[in-house]
Amino acid sequence: MSRGPSLQLNGTGRLRHFLTIDGLNRELLTEILDTAEGFAGVSERTVKKVPLCRGKIVANLFFENSTRTRTTFELAGKRLSADVLNLNITASSTSKGETLLDTLRNLEAMHVDMFVVRHAVSGAAHFIARHAAPGVGVINAGDGRHAHPTQAILDMFTIRRHKGEFTGLRVAIVGDILHSRVARSQILALNTLGVSEVRVIAPRTLLPVEARSLGVHIYHDMDEGIRDVDVVIMLRLQKERMQGAMLPSEHEYYRLFGLTEARLAAADSEAIVMHPGPINRGVEMASEVADGSRSVILQQVSYGIAVRMAVISIIIGTQNQQGQDNKG
Repeated sequence: MSRGPSLQLNGTGRLRHFLTIDGLNRELLTEILDTAEGFAGVSERTVKKVPLCRGKIVANLFFENSTRTRTTFELAGKRLSADVLNLNITASSTSKGETLLDTLRNLEAMHVDMFVVRHAVSGAAHFIARHAAPGVGVINAGDGRHAHPTQAILDMFTIRRHKGEFTGLRVAIVGDILHSRVARSQILALNTLGVSEVRVIAPRTLLPVEARSLGVHIYHDMDEGIRDVDVVIMLRLQKERMQGAMLPSEHEYYRLFGLTEARLAAADSEAIVMHPGPINRGVEMASEVADGSRSVILQQVSYGIAVRMAVISIIIGTQNQQGQDNKG
């Protein structure tokens, strides 16, 4: 689904929205990673704030439940000194019949500078970006099965922090590829950043029909697919999105595709284990792996704040530059 590039970038190629990895080049992704690197130490300061977005208003519009993503976006905005609004959609006017555009217009009347949008419908963030007022930025915090670009970037940041360069890396993504917006964004980011090989490991029922066109090597055997990889990214089984019997049972799935210490031994001796969360222990991976020395899952959560600070600050920077150009 390539709807993003012209919508995401302004006339000089600067990021004005962040909706999808699709169409963004390596230089832009690297800029986000480098900017996040500069923010990574803010959490360890006595005063955990920088003044880059002082006076700006960021509205979190979460039409779908989330704890980790919403919380890290809220912290990211506040650490940039922005005013952050968390709109409780279930208690808002949208549940009383107000349309999405009505909600958008009312918030714009309050001079909101940015919307962070999470929605169950694919393309919702693109819709809001197309209809938002000029100078208002939109960040996609996950839409349907389509994309979750900031999760993918924080995963790339985690990989770079632990592995250095992307070139030469073999990365395996394991599990529910079919329903995962995270997997699609990860695959795009990994290939754009130049890894040696992206493998997807899944039962046939959990692979999208277009899987082979994504630039990946497909495996249906976990032991074969994980052999010699440098990074293992496990995915959550998204049972809430499954229709019909896609799996015999969770026990059978764990037997065939669950990550155990014995299975992990086939990967590179310095391989790291990742998961976007939340983990279904004993279904996707064993607790000893999730809590083990090769797991970087908690670091992913921590890095999410720095990455989201980076994306917000880059888009606000584009807005500020545009405002100066208009004055000039």
